[in-house]
Amino acid sequence: MLRTFEAACRQGPGITDYAPTFVTPATYAEAFLAAGATLDCTRAVLSGRAQNAFAIVRPPGHHAEPEAAMGFCLLNNIAIATRHALANGIGKALIVDFDVHHGNGTQAVFLNEQRVAFFSTHQENIYPFRTGFIEDAPLARGRIINLPLPARTGDAAFARIAEQVLTPLVEHFAPEMMFVSAGFDSHWDDPLAELGLSSVGYYAYVRRLVKLAGQYCGGKIVFVLEGGYNPRNIATGVEAVLAALTGTEFSLQDPSPYPEPDISARLEQVRAWNGFV
Repeated sequence: MLRTFEAACRQGPGITDYAPTFVTPATYAEAFLAAGATLDCTRAVLSGRAQNAFAIVRPPGHHAEPEAAMGFCLLNNIAIATRHALANGIGKALIVDFDVHHGNGTQAVFLNEQRVAFFSTHQENIYPFRTGFIEDAPLARGRIINLPLPARTGDAAFARIAEQVLTPLVEHFAPEMMFVSAGFDSHWDDPLAELGLSSVGYYAYVRRLVKLAGQYCGGKIVFVLEGGYNPRNIATGVEAVLAALTGTEFSLQDPSPYPEPDISARLEQVRAWNGFV
């Protein structure tokens, strides 16, 4: 895969998949820099030099599958970092993905890896289309959890998700380290999708993640930047994550103007499928 990827970059500029994923002669080195920065963050947390970290990198990674780049993603940064953690003393890891798109590549990497749990919230019926369904991983119930969401699902629903799905997953799986694919295209004002989170909603959800990491993982948690197509939302989302990681207040107000759908039935379906009832 790497040789094919390198050859495509050398022949660039060009497109490698239907997303379209664009590459240039510089892309190969840039992808390794992103993966390397994520590894550096992971090593800092593993060594105790940092309690937590945020790899603010481009290109993103969660769509990249074991043998192919995909969906603007070239190397799966968070999967590489998680593999490194497992090889360096971490017995079990949990990956949480709140990008608006399903992390199909991350799921593919760890589908049969019993030491890694994966939880993805994402808008239903959008890219990558063929994955992200509740029943995606019937042999990994309770470990690979997909929660496809209707358009406009926002802050109130994510508070319920944290309470009714995320917390039971952490309690059940008991990870020793957490990784988070932080996509800010779940914001209500993203031009490519239609979920309903606000910046304060991100802050609340991330605070719950940090709290769970403190309870179960000795605080060890690494965030990795994924998608986001409104620069303002990326900036405020990153600010929200950094505030949660450092225990500082965050009060920026940009509430969604849209009413939220009722996801009660969807939550019960996911909980039942994964044995959380």
